[in-house]
Amino acid sequence: MRQGLTIGEFATLTHLSVRTLRRYHEAGLLEPATVDPFTGYRYYSPEQIPSAQVIHRLRELDVPLADVKSILASGDPQRRADLIAEHLRRLEAELDRTRAAVVSLRRLLRPDPEDLQVELRSVPARTVAAIRGHVTLEDSTSWYDATMAELDAAFGPSERTGPPGGRYANELFTAGAGTMTVYRPVREPRVSGPIEIVELPPVDVAVAVHSGRHDDIDVTYGRLGSWVVEHALAVDGPVDETYVVGPRDTPTPADWRTEIGWPVFRLTPGDCALVQRPAT
Repeated sequence: MRQGLTIGEFATLTHLSVRTLRRYHEAGLLEPATVDPFTGYRYYSPEQIPSAQVIHRLRELDVPLADVKSILASGDPQRRADLIAEHLRRLEAELDRTRAAVVSLRRLLRPDPEDLQVELRSVPARTVAAIRGHVTLEDSTSWYDATMAELDAAFGPSERTGPPGGRYANELFTAGAGTMTVYRPVREPRVSGPIEIVELPPVDVAVAVHSGRHDDIDVTYGRLGSWVVEHALAVDGPVDETYVVGPRDTPTPADWRTEIGWPVFRLTPGDCALVQRPAT
């Protein structure tokens, strides 16, 4: 009497190789319905096909074997869905990192000679509402989001007089941790909780605009830094970012505009001229 589907037949039906099915058996992930005690031949039942197909799909998504086993072992549909959703979030995060790296490499390999414009600008002293903190570079994005939300809650649109900004100590980049100051120009700055009134001193800066997502903003930083080395005298001061158009203004990343202000010492007086430099 036939005991079920042979391992070869089951492999054909499920698109899982014989070698893979043997490995899954050894791992306790997908055990045959029966194993002939004399020949050691593995036999599978038709009812095991759906489980095998689920395993096949999960492995195509690079779900680790241990997680696949947990998903199959769980009798709670919501628990299974949560496990799969958690892995999908990890995949999406990895895909975002890969996409960002590809964009950066393309900009480095095929720079547009017309896309870097630098403006020497004298920024007057300003009084702003701000929140400061010692932050690691890894946590800087999430810290900024939370801090900016707090400033937005404290100062409504009618109170704001300009786009928000961030001032970043050099140590944030050189040592991986440093002081971050996130601020908003407002009509009447006031103290509230972590919000303080901060006096930003006047400064001369070389300004370049970064367009789009911040995934490759380091490329713009690098090119602006190169421009400063060649055309101005850099000073040891914090870098400013001004979020002229950002996620709070539009959900379309292509429309985002971030001004990067690199502190410099103006060697010659005169108007703030717009200087264009071919990309390197």
